[in-house]
Amino acid sequence: MTATGETRNFRTLFISDVHLGSKAARTELLLDFLKYHEAETVFLVGDIVDGWRLKRSWFWPQGCNDVVQKLLRKARKGTRIVYIPGNHDEFLRDFPGTHFGGIEVADRAIYEMADGKKYLILHGDEFDVVVRNARLLAYLGDWAYDAAIAINVVLAAIRRRLGMPYWSFSAWAKLQVKHAVNFIGEFQKVVADEARRNKVDGVICGHIHHAVMTDIEGIHYVNTGDWVESCTAIAEHHDGTLELITWRDVKATAELHALPAPTAAKAKNMQAA
Repeated sequence: MTATGETRNFRTLFISDVHLGSKAARTELLLDFLKYHEAETVFLVGDIVDGWRLKRSWFWPQGCNDVVQKLLRKARKGTRIVYIPGNHDEFLRDFPGTHFGGIEVADRAIYEMADGKKYLILHGDEFDVVVRNARLLAYLGDWAYDAAIAINVVLAAIRRRLGMPYWSFSAWAKLQVKHAVNFIGEFQKVVADEARRNKVDGVICGHIHHAVMTDIEGIHYVNTGDWVESCTAIAEHHDGTLELITWRDVKATAELHALPAPTAAKAKNMQAA
């Protein structure tokens, strides 16, 4: 639900890092987001399907099917959907220009916003030295991330019982590691450099699960985040302005407002504590 309970309409939506096939994928939240958000164009900016995890062990619950069917329905109803593969769904990189059920596959794209500004759209893994040059290390890092997500699930359940707001252990741990912080900064810089080489105004990417919109030496750098922890998307309004939507927080606020007044007040006080 939105704060008003109404559907929001945008020119474009950008979503990445859903990781369908992973137990950490928040399919219920993504389905809810897609229910209340419409757009003329939707860019799926990589790692929508997690081929790495599916190779290790098959996991495809109904929620994964529901997300795929929801996207296909949007395509049938006239939404342009562009799928730009990432490293976890790299098998689709063999099919550039192909259409699957109305969803078109592209390696990358240059997209013009309503205000005339041009953005390079790509997943971003090609600028990750670990993914490109140390495949085994990347797989080990992926396993460690799975372990951190499992810890998240336990902590989230405990915090819910105590009436405390959501807090991400894996995001906290990642940002405490100096090398990780340096990696994020370096990743943003090299992706912005790629946008500059392509003579565009900005870049929209995913890959590192760190949603942000910032200016880097004249390039508007935008990262869509993920649907494993942060549950974020980028939306382009019809005037070309961009909005970062953190759906988990929006939904929590809407549900809080829907509670009876005494219960809502109690919940707010517990969150503040």
